[in-house]
Amino acid sequence: MRNVQIGVCGWGDQHDLYTHGVRSRDKLSVYAGHFPIVELDSSFYAILPQRNYEAWVRETPDRFGFIVKAYQALTGHQRTAVPTDRSQLFRQFEESIQPLVNAGKLKTLLFQFPPWFDCTREHVQYVRACRREMAEYPFAVEFRHQSWFEEKYRERTLDFLRQLQATHVICDEPQAGRGSVPIVVGVTHAALSLVRFHGRNMAGWRDPGEGQNWRDVRYLYRYSEAELAEWVPRIEQIASEAEEVCILFNNNSGGDAVANAKQFTSMLGLVPSGLNSRQMELFTLEKEG
Repeated sequence: MRNVQIGVCGWGDQHDLYTHGVRSRDKLSVYAGHFPIVELDSSFYAILPQRNYEAWVRETPDRFGFIVKAYQALTGHQRTAVPTDRSQLFRQFEESIQPLVNAGKLKTLLFQFPPWFDCTREHVQYVRACRREMAEYPFAVEFRHQSWFEEKYRERTLDFLRQLQATHVICDEPQAGRGSVPIVVGVTHAALSLVRFHGRNMAGWRDPGEGQNWRDVRYLYRYSEAELAEWVPRIEQIASEAEEVCILFNNNSGGDAVANAKQFTSMLGLVPSGLNSRQMELFTLEKEG
């Protein structure tokens, strides 16, 4: 499965990788010595200046790839009044990512729609509109409301994504009601398939508890070897249908994503190539020893 790549969501909080006093500005470079891809989450919270992307291009090897989450006002997460019309926001977002595009490091844009974004005519049309706005770029869609994958709509949803030339994001997450989706293995774009592991923390997914940060609780989970083994034949199937498969671990809350990503890399028999050199770690370990 040489067409399979594994990484995690975000590089800043992956403390297992930064045990030798790594400065914040050097973390991505160190990360890129371990994994060939990463999901960029900060693009969800703001339209970032190009200089950020330019720096990230410099800090990563030629074959490194970014999965870029779309800005929240474009996916319907931002419920407050949008300060400008969405068409202008799309253009601003598009302009911001150009350093990645020019460097050939954009794997795909990830349009993750909110849990209340259900399967309605209005929402179908909005997904179409998003695809038109980003027609020049690889485009992945993650639905988070169960209605898109009810039995009567499942194949129609996948066909809809095929028509849009969009990648269906396959998710592993708790089955916690309408605001979660089942595992739906399906390749809707031959160039790329995307799989995201969110953990299986059922209780935390539904109710993080009073005074708790929902993100810290929801993604607190470590997959067992048996749970990951369930995915080996699925990944084999996906890899036989798609030119490239990107797998991302989002179970970051307790520092489990890196460990699970490396474990699954080994289980699939993958040997990542084209990574940043890790030579400096040898000197650090020798000094500490």
